[in-house]
Amino acid sequence: MKIFIYILMAFAIAVVAYNLTILNFDTLLVGDSAVALIGILAAGCAILLLGILLISKAIKRKAKL
Repeated sequence: MKIFIYILMAFAIAVVAYNLTILNFDTLLVGDSAVALIGILAAGCAILLLGILLISKAIKRKAKL
């Protein structure tokens, strides 16, 4: 499970990197830039949630000891 979470986090980081290449900072909220911005925010949320999941799994594992 831990490896799968890390793979998903790597995928989300790759999505952020790809969407950063699409962003046009002159017109940030128009056309493809808006879609890229939404993608960056969604991938950021996914990274945050997966990090919380990893921390909760570690706490659960330590609580069993």
